[in-house]
Amino acid sequence: MLSSSKPSFRADSRSLLRWFTRNGWKRTKEDVILELKSAYAIAKLRKTGYSKQKFYKEAIDLYKEINTQMANGDKGLLRKSVTENMYSVGFTSLILVVIDALKNEIKHRETVWSHVYWELMMPIVKLRTLRARLAIEESFDIYVYLFGFGDGALNFLKIGVDRNDLSKVFVQLTLEFLSKQKFEAYDSSGAVVAGDKNKEVLVRDIWVFEKSLFHQGAYWRLCGRIKL
Repeated sequence: MLSSSKPSFRADSRSLLRWFTRNGWKRTKEDVILELKSAYAIAKLRKTGYSKQKFYKEAIDLYKEINTQMANGDKGLLRKSVTENMYSVGFTSLILVVIDALKNEIKHRETVWSHVYWELMMPIVKLRTLRARLAIEESFDIYVYLFGFGDGALNFLKIGVDRNDLSKVFVQLTLEFLSKQKFEAYDSSGAVVAGDKNKEVLVRDIWVFEKSLFHQGAYWRLCGRIKL
């Protein structure tokens, strides 16, 4: 019993130390700011008729559609499901993780496997919102965190919005998916070379979805995947 309680004590000690060190206070302040920004973004989104239940259903449908399109190598349909930046080149996320472009991922997959089988087991094990934020599209702003090439032009997405100017605002929601999936890959002769479609695998993904708040009829699209 004594040995089992020690890890808990050490964990509690680390939590307490956070309140008594400069770095700890800095991290706490940053966390509070992020939470306030998330709450502000959700509040703005709700004014447009946002429903968490409806969005989660759309997100799951989009998650399934995009993974199916990736498995089938359907680049045409992918264009409708993801933002231009995500499809063409990719971008650097706020935590400086480089996201591979979907088109290049399909090309790489096609060089390794002839075709693949993919299936999402329903219902999803777990789905939750990790972060919400507002962003505004600008050109050549030095204070940017996300970037990408779209239609041959260099565009930036600035995180942090002037609350008095919401004319070109996007909202981004970062979701964590925990699901059971089946996967199997085949070579040109049809032989199985990877995976097993008879076995369920627990998969955790973090995806970022984006929607314009200034375009009538705008819909949610994938704008990034954070690699784990």
